[in-house]
Amino acid sequence: MGAGALGCYIGGCLAAAGAPVTFVGRPRVLDALREHGLALSDLDGGSRTLPVGSLALAAAPPPGSAPSLVLLCVKSGATAEAAGELARALPTGTPVVSLQNGVSNAELARAHAPRLAVLAGMVAFNVVELGPGRYHRATSGTLAAQAHPVLQAWQPVFAAAGVPLALHAELAPWQWGKLLLNLNNAVNALSGLPLRAQLLQRDYRLCMAALMAEALAALHAAGIAPARLTPLPAAALPAVLRLPTTLFRVLAARILRIDAKARSSMADDLQRGRTTEVDALCGEVVRLAREHGMAAPVNERIAELVRAWPRDPRPLSGAELRAALRV
Repeated sequence: MGAGALGCYIGGCLAAAGAPVTFVGRPRVLDALREHGLALSDLDGGSRTLPVGSLALAAAPPPGSAPSLVLLCVKSGATAEAAGELARALPTGTPVVSLQNGVSNAELARAHAPRLAVLAGMVAFNVVELGPGRYHRATSGTLAAQAHPVLQAWQPVFAAAGVPLALHAELAPWQWGKLLLNLNNAVNALSGLPLRAQLLQRDYRLCMAALMAEALAALHAAGIAPARLTPLPAAALPAVLRLPTTLFRVLAARILRIDAKARSSMADDLQRGRTTEVDALCGEVVRLAREHGMAAPVNERIAELVRAWPRDPRPLSGAELRAALRV
């Protein structure tokens, strides 16, 4: 549900492994799949192709369908609407995994689809659209979700499809760990650069470090320990980002796998004039800080810049972004 870059990649991997998958998405994506089929690639050199005739495509959840599992992959701003569509179309108790950015989408989906079994999930890798029907996993990482017996039965299927699914009794630490990394989405979007090129410029990294430092302070006040999604603990990441580029390049080569095609989904949203997920990322940090009597001014300012970007759509240099964020 939400066959964009992420949904097409994960759903395509499952379909290529033999699972019957229905892709529910926007006309732009579905029309491309009808014309070109689905081609998947990754930074490890893997590639898979699904011809047009093998794809089941739908503009909405088919009425009367009873899927064994739903992967909710819409952007955060579409969660309520998508959950309502699913609630109207699917049987009571249908398991739905929210594979979305942020920490609140599963809760929001439950509120709009109380009859369905909505579970929190997390995607640790980046997928980019290279062209019509062509999707590329540009970073390493796995899937994670809230532990549930239904998902335990699905784990071998996901593993065979090359998208392993880890299950955790408590997913919130993993969601917050991912959100910390996703704070760079706004930096990347405003830079206009591919992700790797952006990370190799220290001014942009200093902006990301400031965003993460605010988030870590808010998490500490809330008593939340974010899970480690990189070889380094979350608390060490701002210091690593502040290193001179010569040192950062050496360290990053050991801990990060990002190919030249990677860019944030927020960058794509800005380029296409779509509403971004900045409120589900930087906005969550601002809300958490306020709940604990703190402020998160850098996260608040960059969210304002992202919202204002359509009025002056030009990339910001690292120095310009640092000045705007006052870091």
